[in-house]
Amino acid sequence: MNNNIHNTCIIEGNVTIGEGNIILPNTIIYGPTEIGNNNIIGPNVVIGTPGQDTRNPRYDSSNRFIKIGDNNIIREFTAIQKPCYKDITEIKNNVYIMQSVHIPHDAIIEDDVVITPMCVLAGITRVMKGANLAMGSTVKQHCIIGSYSIVATGASVLKNIKPFSKFIPGKALKPNDYALKKFGLERYTDEIHKYILENKLPTSEELLKIIHDFQTYHELSNQELYTF
Repeated sequence: MNNNIHNTCIIEGNVTIGEGNIILPNTIIYGPTEIGNNNIIGPNVVIGTPGQDTRNPRYDSSNRFIKIGDNNIIREFTAIQKPCYKDITEIKNNVYIMQSVHIPHDAIIEDDVVITPMCVLAGITRVMKGANLAMGSTVKQHCIIGSYSIVATGASVLKNIKPFSKFIPGKALKPNDYALKKFGLERYTDEIHKYILENKLPTSEELLKIIHDFQTYHELSNQELYTF
């Protein structure tokens, strides 16, 4: 395959790698892991160690699966860990994970997510499409970060966060206008503002689907929701 893998990398077990990937020095990848195309990983990234679970710290992770899609950047000292309770830990496509990020067991990171340096996610979390976690933020177990939302620097997320919102602890939710511009959603600005500020459902089908998907995961998570 047409990949550039540094000779100091360790790749062990059932690992499949697509094409056009750059895997930088001292990166360690344990299988079973599937990596797609055109990713940049490393240096000093560790993928495929067991999830850190206090109820079962020595569980058998030998057949636990990690999937990484296409066009992702995973920067130095990031750890991506195997699932404990579900079928997969997954990084989807066009995700930018910056330095020293902890991706835990059973996490799902959807397309176009940005996770900035030194963020820590706890197990069984889901970060939905286009969301952004600012520096040093932390996310509690089972929490859902809605699409196109942003979490403030240093914030502790203890509940689920609605799509399109800006979360700053102790302050009212505000619309994340930056994401609306970045992802070409400005035509929906009025509907999104009413959804965040007045809890009024939009009428546009595209927005309703995003909100429906979030509501589905929110209900399954059994977590509370930030509403103020």
